[in-house]
Amino acid sequence: MNPLDVFFPPRCVFCGARGVRGTCASCAARLPRQPKQRREGTFGVCAVPLRYEGRAREAILRFKFRGGRGAAEGFGALLAQAAAEELGGTFEVVTWAPVSRRRERERGYDQSFLLARAACRLWDTAPARLLVKRRHTPPQSGLSAAERRANVLGAYEACAPERLQNARVLLVDDIVTSGATLTECVRVLRDAGAASVVCACLASASTEKRGNAG
Repeated sequence: MNPLDVFFPPRCVFCGARGVRGTCASCAARLPRQPKQRREGTFGVCAVPLRYEGRAREAILRFKFRGGRGAAEGFGALLAQAAAEELGGTFEVVTWAPVSRRRERERGYDQSFLLARAACRLWDTAPARLLVKRRHTPPQSGLSAAERRANVLGAYEACAPERLQNARVLLVDDIVTSGATLTECVRVLRDAGAASVVCACLASASTEKRGNAG
């Protein structure tokens, strides 16, 4: 038993049930899982375990906007499983789509980094910072697909080109909607020398629902 569990007992990341690491059995049976965990688009291929709705949406909103960083380990396990099942053998280095410095200061953390780190722990590795967001952008929520693309165009920059040369990269983000953020990050990584880039996100939202996604 982890000594910290006495003071900070683990909870289900979806319903908050005490004594559960990750996802409780009840929530696991009711999660809005994707019928197919593999999504394709302008970004290439993305492994996605959940639909951005119901209890998954509420839990991700707590994680992303309400200080719920403790959910990262449970979410990371879901993402890692989907990535292993759909993308296993296609990547050798893991990175993430970073938030801007301003957004990280406001939240106190970068949720996509926490997801990538949690997934990597299960693979006995660590994520590599290969991208920086060089300018702050307005939230993608509420924008059309075209506006989302324009919003992130030129916002990201490769920061470790020596590690990217001929590398096979897994790019992690929290939510995919139109795919604009993933597409721009993939473009930057490929232009900087990556041999290939595949993606993994915790949840996928439809553009009609306009969730807080990229």
